Amino acid sequence: MLDNPLAPHAFGVGGWSWRDAAHLLRRAQYGVSPDEIERATQAGPVATIDRLIRPQAESAEFTSAEALLRQTALDTGSTANLQAWWLYRLGHSANPLTEKMTFFWHNLFATSNEKVKDVALMLAQNDLFRAQALGNYAGLLHAMARDPAMLIWLDGNANRRRHPNENFAREVMELFSLGVGNYTEKDIQEAARGFTGWHMREGVFWFNASQHDTGDKTVLGVKGNLDGDSVIDICLKQAACPRFIAMRLLKTFVMPEPGEAALAAVSASIRRNGFVMGPVLRELLTSRLFFSGEARGSLIKSPLDLVLGTQRALVPAPRLEPTISRLSALGQDLFLPPTVKGWEGGRLWISSTTYLLRANFAAELTKGDLYGQLIDLEAEARRHQLQTPGEATRYYCDLLLASEPAQAVRVRLEAFASSAGSQAVRDRGLIHLILALPEQQLM
Repeated sequence: MLDNPLAPHAFGVGGWSWRDAAHLLRRAQYGVSPDEIERATQAGPVATIDRLIRPQAESAEFTSAEALLRQTALDTGSTANLQAWWLYRLGHSANPLTEKMTFFWHNLFATSNEKVKDVALMLAQNDLFRAQALGNYAGLLHAMARDPAMLIWLDGNANRRRHPNENFAREVMELFSLGVGNYTEKDIQEAARGFTGWHMREGVFWFNASQHDTGDKTVLGVKGNLDGDSVIDICLKQAACPRFIAMRLLKTFVMPEPGEAALAAVSASIRRNGFVMGPVLRELLTSRLFFSGEARGSLIKSPLDLVLGTQRALVPAPRLEPTISRLSALGQDLFLPPTVKGWEGGRLWISSTTYLLRANFAAELTKGDLYGQLIDLEAEARRHQLQTPGEATRYYCDLLLASEPAQAVRVRLEAFASSAGSQAVRDRGLIHLILALPEQQLM
């Protein structure tokens, strides 16, 4: 166990490597292209992290396409078109870590358009997540208590002075800030009184003073005429709050079962940085913990990581409609989380059914153009000098897998590559086989 998990990683004699760069980018964004790995390898870890954290200018092409997709979603009121807009951002933005953190907050404050039924409100909530993606979680938590989509989702207008509705108060403690075991049912009941009258009218937050309970309440040991902001501030002061966010960050970016030392270190970083996520992520993504052998290849890919990640490596211009369908089949519909808990992920992503669907995705991607044309394999072979079966096998394993395949697997891959007719047929078949490996499910 590391005695100081967040100490900066020392890259040793060989220095910062191609594999180090690939590991960082796989975790900090949804997939990585060969060019992005080369760029990061040449730039080094400090410059690469700085680029991921600091806002980058978007290209004119991205800005134009994104605006068109956004307007289409608003004009049609279609959840599918809203999904297409965000998928384009996730795959093409010059700020991929911001987009990944936008999803992090979407999954934490899981709100579904199945109930909200308003694309404009869902889009506005998504914009709020993006604005605070690497910013202040405390401010975001306050803002979510007034967010119109959230007010619909957790029945804000039903929270009235004489009949408090506990939905938001419960989730603000259980799912948004503290976690189970760090509050009582009485705390929820009292907190719900603080949020009475926090309503929505004509699509915006409205404080309905006539329905607000102005009496004294006691929440987590604090007594007074508490309103919703007071309740949130009390939650933020609890020791459980930074630990709750730390666990979510560690499970998203580092490892599925972080130990106490890691949890305590990231929790301390969150508190020290005043809940501002950018400095916390800079510390985490450059740490000994992040680059440890225990962390590498330890996370099961979500459908977004699997589908968008594979496309980013192999398909220059992915088609959005079939991508949306595949993500849905695999259990991850953007803007439609399954419950208020969002997507719990981890081992729940893999079942006999979903594993077969993941294998089918690999076949569809490599055998046709359903998701868009593959990279020019002949040009790729020339650029990286993939002249022998061994060189091609090594290159595509490094590009697509987070860990070294077993020697027996590598031998069989090379044997296939040796038996193929043309170089293009060889590499297409080799990619398909690699994408079908169990190791491909990890990152």
